[in-house]
Amino acid sequence: MAGIIVDDRPYQVDERENLLQACLSLGFNLPYFCWHPALGSVGACRQCAVKQFRNEHDREGHLVMACMTPAADGTRISIEDPEAKTFRASVIEWMMANHPHDCPVCDEGGECHLQDMTVMTGHAYRRYRFTKRTFRNQDLGPFITHEMNRCIQCYRCVRFYRNYAGGRDFDAFGSRNHVYFGRHEDGALENEFSGNLVEVCPTGVFDDKTLMPHYTRKWDLQTAPSVCTHCSLGCNTIAGERYGTLRRILNRYHSEVNGYFLCDRGRFGYDFVNSEARIRRPKFRPNRDSQAITMDKEMLLRELGPLLADKPSRIIGIGSPRASLEANFALRELVGSERFSLGLSARDAGLSSLILDILRRGPAPSASIHDVEQADAVLVLGEDLINQAPRLALAVRQSVCQQPMQIADKLGIPRWHDAAVREAAHARLGPLFIAAPHSNWFTDVATETYHGAPDDLAALGFAVAHELDQASPTPSILNPAIGSLAKRIAAVLRQAKRPIVISGTACKSETVIQSAANVAWALCKTRTTAKLCYCLPESNSLGLAMLGGKSLEDAFSVVKDGEANTILILENDLYRRADPLPVDAFLKTASKVILLDNLEHDTMSKADMVLPAGTFAESDGTLVNNEGRAQRFYQVFPAEGDVQESWRWIRDLAVASGHPRQSNMAAWHKLDDVVAALADAIPTFQRLTEVAPPEKFRMVGQKIPRQTHRFTGRTAIHAPLTMHEPKPVEDADSPLSFSMEGYLGQPPSPLITHYWTPGWNSVQALNKFQNEVGGPLRQEMPGVQLIESSDKRTVMYFTDVPAPFQARDDGWLILPWYQVFGSEELSARASAMAERIPKPVLMLHPDDAARLRVKSGERAEFALGDRLHRLPVKLGAAVPRGTAALTIVPGFTDTALPTWSPIIRAVES
Repeated sequence: MAGIIVDDRPYQVDERENLLQACLSLGFNLPYFCWHPALGSVGACRQCAVKQFRNEHDREGHLVMACMTPAADGTRISIEDPEAKTFRASVIEWMMANHPHDCPVCDEGGECHLQDMTVMTGHAYRRYRFTKRTFRNQDLGPFITHEMNRCIQCYRCVRFYRNYAGGRDFDAFGSRNHVYFGRHEDGALENEFSGNLVEVCPTGVFDDKTLMPHYTRKWDLQTAPSVCTHCSLGCNTIAGERYGTLRRILNRYHSEVNGYFLCDRGRFGYDFVNSEARIRRPKFRPNRDSQAITMDKEMLLRELGPLLADKPSRIIGIGSPRASLEANFALRELVGSERFSLGLSARDAGLSSLILDILRRGPAPSASIHDVEQADAVLVLGEDLINQAPRLALAVRQSVCQQPMQIADKLGIPRWHDAAVREAAHARLGPLFIAAPHSNWFTDVATETYHGAPDDLAALGFAVAHELDQASPTPSILNPAIGSLAKRIAAVLRQAKRPIVISGTACKSETVIQSAANVAWALCKTRTTAKLCYCLPESNSLGLAMLGGKSLEDAFSVVKDGEANTILILENDLYRRADPLPVDAFLKTASKVILLDNLEHDTMSKADMVLPAGTFAESDGTLVNNEGRAQRFYQVFPAEGDVQESWRWIRDLAVASGHPRQSNMAAWHKLDDVVAALADAIPTFQRLTEVAPPEKFRMVGQKIPRQTHRFTGRTAIHAPLTMHEPKPVEDADSPLSFSMEGYLGQPPSPLITHYWTPGWNSVQALNKFQNEVGGPLRQEMPGVQLIESSDKRTVMYFTDVPAPFQARDDGWLILPWYQVFGSEELSARASAMAERIPKPVLMLHPDDAARLRVKSGERAEFALGDRLHRLPVKLGAAVPRGTAALTIVPGFTDTALPTWSPIIRAVES
């Protein structure tokens, strides 16, 4: 710690920080623009000027930029010095000289850092009377708006996009007072993290284009803390609603998970909640040949009650990895553990169970996103991070900066000094090894890459583990190139202080997952800090594996054998989980098919009864992320009509049927009741009650408001129905209120609905919610880690080493090629995603394409199961010979992949 003096008062601060970060952490209001906790300092805006004095006798002092000055022991500064205050006001004035002053019509108005800093400095009158500099705006695609005339040239946008996120199609053009931030031409921003410009930019240059069709002022949004449902990482979000429409997603800071940033799928994939394909009324089909008719909730429950009461043991429940723990548990309680299916194929369920078993019985702890950012050596084995877990890919990109930072440390350059650190590093990157079936732009930062079929990737992993520990098995036949690469990887991992191995389910290969475990376990024999990180397909894949259940194939057999005749499906489209023929037979054989879901899909068209389930925005629940961290998401707005949480529908079904378990389930009046029952029933979830404060939690006797204190139009919202302001809806499931009344201070971190503090209306108000800027939140409850790694150093290595991949003359191994936009089920239904979802293609190695006599763009024909497909061919030199990569976008699933299939050149008719 260092002792500094601010305006004649002593304080203790972290000597590794600069003065700006130290002052903000102490609670001072010191204006800034170009500095960002995740990006460091460049001193571009000159806004954070303070007066520094040599000692207590110095009365003159000199101006310094707080963001560029270390918080060294004995430093004496003044924020309130008249010269410093005048200088800061003059900086705002020259920035505002060309600003359009269009706050009343600016999309950022009321949530603008520039507005806050202008007020903070006292600048209130424009003296500039000449022609303003103007720019042409660009069309940057479906996610981001562009209004360059509002730019103050802080350089935050280009530093984030190029330096932090690795984008290459956005830059600063021009010089001096005519700097333009944009693309070389109009077009969609290509980087998967472009949406963060909305929050990184301190003005209204970049804004959320998906908000524009249903724009509302930011202070009029009703918001709630939530968790992203579009991959397994569990990034924290703030979801905002107005008039029953979900309107935007913001990043919600979590020091261990997503930090300051989200991927574009998580930020812009929310609009499925507002889709015209939403199921909003119960539907009943009198017979399989008739059209479904709508009916009210009570009538449907009267129909279903006797049906379920007749033979409760003949009901089978199909769970879902995208449904909450509470919903899956309720279904399991209704049908019994022997009749509960995970809603996954045996292969996919097996992969999730294998990962869970590895994390439980091995010595390598599960790594968080923050752990990955701090890693000094990373091996990615068989996982397509940028498409399957984009936020983790961004973390890996930061990890390659860790070793070069040591150069700056030796030179005495503080790590927050961004430009100096980059100059000292001279573009050096830390060790990152990527072994995957195909390539993308993300591999550009890798030390070495290897592209191979899943069996060859697994062989590489086993070989690396053997190099680290001779007790680990090695492939009996090993390609010399793989063996040499394995030696180099092992040597680097052995020397690293914080190595991490990343793998997952992208290859659909047990041996790839097992080989990654062997590498991490071998490292743990010499490195207690080695960690393991697995990516899973969906938001609650690991939680569902912890709950346990049968596979879909087991469910198919039970119905086929006549042991069950009623199917209750929870938030699951079975045609995405298995081949169409067995699913058709399964649904046709059952006498009744009941579906709980929120979007129309193929399975819904075969259901006899459909119950409208709430989305994440209309529900409360718990999800378990890829590292085993249980986190709570909260209802953003009350569901309309008959829409309700899935667990409530299941409870109502149990009560209506007089089910044997109905006496227990009838006592489930609120979410806490279900959580308590789950914690009691399954030992794995004993600590689930600690995830977030209970519904009875209050601060100074008050709930936490979802609405800001500036929220307007409470009576006008209901004007079409009544001129009286109705009583706000009571929330029985959480300590949050659907109101602007409540406790206005800072609540525990799971209950933060928005960031605001006096004088700070933008997302930069987050600084006031942290103990130290850039560190954990005050009253942080980061979720509960449900998986404890073994403390045993002696492990039983996996020994099922695959033989080398052999290409065939009669076919190709078709592998899934996931897409960040289009592969995930829910976000693919968002309207803004349509422009970014790629067309389906089949990617081949140029040599294989030459063998088929097919050129790029020409069509090839191949089979998946019993269906033939014709797709354009794309050439990729990184695709392993003998394999083909199929884009997983709407119309194509990975249920049958990997699979062997002949490929022929399609003859155009």
